[in-house]
Amino acid sequence: MSDYAHLNQYDDAVGRPAPFDPLRLCVVTTVAAIACVAGPLAVLVFALVAIGGYLRARRAGLMRSKCRLGDTRLVIAYLAVIAVASVAAIPLWVTMWLSLIPEVTR
Repeated sequence: MSDYAHLNQYDDAVGRPAPFDPLRLCVVTTVAAIACVAGPLAVLVFALVAIGGYLRARRAGLMRSKCRLGDTRLVIAYLAVIAVASVAAIPLWVTMWLSLIPEVTR
């Protein structure tokens, strides 16, 4: 049986890698919390900001994104669909919040 212990070792000349920083997870959690509180209004704002950013980047020459969709046109189309869906959801969201207000305060 071969000894494979030498395969999983760090080269001291290179140094140890930095520990994983979960900052992106913190950012995603914060965005999700804002979306929970502000509902479709927050989703609309985030989508519009992202559309603006991608349009500017595309005009500057970015044709492929790190986004899974790849082509920036697909990313912009996806964001536009999300923006339209959030606009459609705003009246439902407002109705939900109004239904939570007791009759006495209306």
